[in-house]
Amino acid sequence: MTSDETEVALRSQFRRVFGEAAFPLRDPFELIPLLPDGPATEFTANGVTIPAIELGMTYGKYQSYPYESVDGLVDDLIYALEQEGDL
Repeated sequence: MTSDETEVALRSQFRRVFGEAAFPLRDPFELIPLLPDGPATEFTANGVTIPAIELGMTYGKYQSYPYESVDGLVDDLIYALEQEGDL
């Protein structure tokens, strides 16, 4: 799986989970109830594993709430992964 395929797979997972949110999202804590395994949820593709808790801790500085749609949130999460060298 290439880096592009990894990105596509992670985008799909993020959209599937966070697309269930009631938008607009004003706070990252609104996402916790959507996580299948709560804070222990992990997003995995091609050997890249992103624990859900890291979305707020490591990548939170790249997020800009409120979000009006899942696409804006997912775009910022992917950008964060790229900037931190994790994708």
